[in-house]
Amino acid sequence: MASAQPIVIYPPAEDGGRRVRAETQFLGMAYGLLDVAEFLSRAGIEDADPEYVRQSALIEWRGGGPDEWGH
Repeated sequence: MASAQPIVIYPPAEDGGRRVRAETQFLGMAYGLLDVAEFLSRAGIEDADPEYVRQSALIEWRGGGPDEWGH
């Protein structure tokens, strides 16, 4: 998935999950950094791990950063 479009992680829902989108594709509902890393791996970002998720400039965090899950 080579793209200049960011991966968008939306604000936490009531259950703490955050929607994850890449371009126009919904990747899933994440409940932590491991979930986001798994979605990105499935989308073709092979080096995605929790640290990558925390620091990547491709990821646009909305409604809080990587430590905000609303649990």
